[in-house]
Amino acid sequence: MTSCPAFSLRPAQPADVAHIHAMIVELAVFEQLEHLVIATEALLHEGLFGPHPSCEAIVGVAQGEVVSFALFFHNFSTFLTRKGLYLEDLYVKQAHRGNGFGRQMLVQLAQLALERGCGRFEWSVLDWNAPAIRFYQGVGADVMPDWRICRVAGDALTALASGARVTGEKP
Repeated sequence: MTSCPAFSLRPAQPADVAHIHAMIVELAVFEQLEHLVIATEALLHEGLFGPHPSCEAIVGVAQGEVVSFALFFHNFSTFLTRKGLYLEDLYVKQAHRGNGFGRQMLVQLAQLALERGCGRFEWSVLDWNAPAIRFYQGVGADVMPDWRICRVAGDALTALASGARVTGEKP
C-alpha cells in the first residue's frame, strides 16, 4: 500500500470497524442524510469480514490514527464484459482534509483496479457537492451528466419483490 511520512494506506482490519462506522456517520451528517443511516458496527463487520464479504475497505492512518476510509466492491460492465471497481464511499476526517489524503486513496484504488483487471473505476457524487466534483474532475474523472441513479429500498423493495404494482406504474 501507499505511504508517506505522515500518512499510510492499508487494507482495513476488523479492529478498524468502529473507526469506519464513526466516519460513515460523519459522512452522513455532512451529506445531511444521517436519518438514512441504519448501519451498525456489527453489520459493517459482517459486510467486510463475514463468511461472505460483500465489500472491502482501505483506511488511511496519520500518526497512528485512522483518519480516512474508502469502501468499495466489484461490479460488472456488460458493455466491457469486465468487472469494475465501484467506490461506495471515500471519507477523510475534516481536520485532515487538504493534505492530499483523498487523492492518495483514489490513486491506490485505481492501481488496485488495474491489478485486478478491471475495465473501469467509478463512483457517484452528489450534484450539490461542487468541491468534490471539482476534485474528481481534477483527477481525471468524467462526471456523467446523462446518468441518474435508480434505487429501490425499504417498503418499495419489498413491494417490487412481491410483484405488487406501484401507484403510477403503467400496466
